[in-house]
Amino acid sequence: MIVVTGATGNIGRPLTRALTEAGRQVTTVSRHPAEVPDGVRHVVADLADPAGLKPALDGAEALFLLLSGDLHALGASPADLIGEAAGSGVRRVVLLSTLGVVTRPFGKTRIAMRALEETLRESGLEWSLLRPGGFASNALWWAESVRTRRVVAAPFGDVGVPIVDPADIAEVAAACLVDDRHHGGTYELTGPEVITPRQQTEAIAGALGSPVSFHELTREEAKAGMTRSMPAELADDTLDILGSPNPAELRVSPDVERALGRAPRSFADWAARHVAAFR
Repeated sequence: MIVVTGATGNIGRPLTRALTEAGRQVTTVSRHPAEVPDGVRHVVADLADPAGLKPALDGAEALFLLLSGDLHALGASPADLIGEAAGSGVRRVVLLSTLGVVTRPFGKTRIAMRALEETLRESGLEWSLLRPGGFASNALWWAESVRTRRVVAAPFGDVGVPIVDPADIAEVAAACLVDDRHHGGTYELTGPEVITPRQQTEAIAGALGSPVSFHELTREEAKAGMTRSMPAELADDTLDILGSPNPAELRVSPDVERALGRAPRSFADWAARHVAAFR
């Protein structure tokens, strides 16, 4: 049995689907009750309380660990989750980390995540590390303004990074959870090309078949919106990358293809699959 945390999110949902389609037994975990596919067990638990994860881990052989926003905050203790997994007999953990641990290793949230990676490596468990860059699904922040006003509002309109489709992250995670060949693997996950917010807007407009305008936010305006759903430190780290990506953050990684045997999906493909959110 495989446990998937963050089960209601943009990675957890496709990961659950991929695992069940592969015939695996899955237990999903989220803070609130959620609908899950037939045959999937669901457990309500808050990862901020590692002991609360015990019912989900009973009988589990593998764990996909995705930290909620508050577990990225300073003072959090996500390493306890790995100890809980080991103590429950879990054999393998796949950790969703971040590309920032190598591209900006001295940011506060990056230091904490790098320490968590090291805890996992030294745990005695089998492990894989996934280090994605920016997510294509972050464009869902724009869904309401596109639906109501046909406008995207974002900072740094002409600065791009190679954002990755969460479905690709989920497929790589599924491969790492079920295939022994990925034990000890570290995967830097990006999309196939550098794309700017203005170009993302054009792709959304193409999927809709109607014009969408772009409005550039200041950094301060963008941070005010982001801190409604993430710690201020994480918002600042994210904005640093979006506003001034370094060469490592602009690199298109081969690791999606290395893990899956195919090229990563484009943002236009993501927009076409999620166009209903913008209508």
